[in-house]
Amino acid sequence: TLANGKSHFVSYGTNKVHYVTVGRGRQTLVFVHCWAGNLDFWRAQVPAFADQARLILIDLPGHGQSDKPHTAYTMDFFAGAVLAVMNDAHVDKAVLIGHSMGGPVICSVYKQAPEKVTALVSVDGQMRRPQWTPEDAEKFVAAFRAPDYREHTSQFVGSLFPVPGTEALRDQVLSETLATPQYVMVGAMEGMFGPLQPDWDLKKVNVPVLVINARGRQWDGSYESYIHSLSAQTDYRMMDGVGHWLMLEKPGEFNATLREMLVKADLIAK
Repeated sequence: TLANGKSHFVSYGTNKVHYVTVGRGRQTLVFVHCWAGNLDFWRAQVPAFADQARLILIDLPGHGQSDKPHTAYTMDFFAGAVLAVMNDAHVDKAVLIGHSMGGPVICSVYKQAPEKVTALVSVDGQMRRPQWTPEDAEKFVAAFRAPDYREHTSQFVGSLFPVPGTEALRDQVLSETLATPQYVMVGAMEGMFGPLQPDWDLKKVNVPVLVINARGRQWDGSYESYIHSLSAQTDYRMMDGVGHWLMLEKPGEFNATLREMLVKADLIAK
């Protein structure tokens, strides 16, 4: 379990980034959490994969047990933290698995250091930047700057748990989300959607691209076509009956799907 893991801190600039290592195997899987999340959101994946791979779970800067500086929380900044962790853990190459905002982060890692990436796995995350107008992007981010941001965040997170029976998990995720400082929440949203920020879109990828999304309206045919255009080794899956935190809502099904995809791409043994 995650409790069996070893906790580490690595210097990243003037800050410390926290990560946990657990398991062993020929392959390394690096897990990158969502906006305002933490490495514990991957807890249900640890027992499923620790016997087949070395797992590295990261608290991105501003999140979890990592330092929370007042800085620009760009996707490139987060990507640099992931690379710092990989270097500290003596990992030459790894499968990068990103949930939600973790998707843009792992794409940014690939842009910075493609030689460090064995495969990209996006879990209900945008692997290309949404085509919003600057006005729409600002309206979306501004709600998190407001004094009532906690209420807005509660509504936002709640909307991402549409399936009845997930209320207890929703409340737990919301509690951990609200532990993230407001300036980090805002900074990360600006890093993703601010009109002056660079996108993280990829053109061609020389490694497998694996995608597991919750079936929903935002994942249309054009997005699936984009994903298939990235790599000759693309595997695109949808899960039904889940919201945005699919790896916690249906961990058994999610883990089985991810395992099947990793085996098919020859990234872990059967």
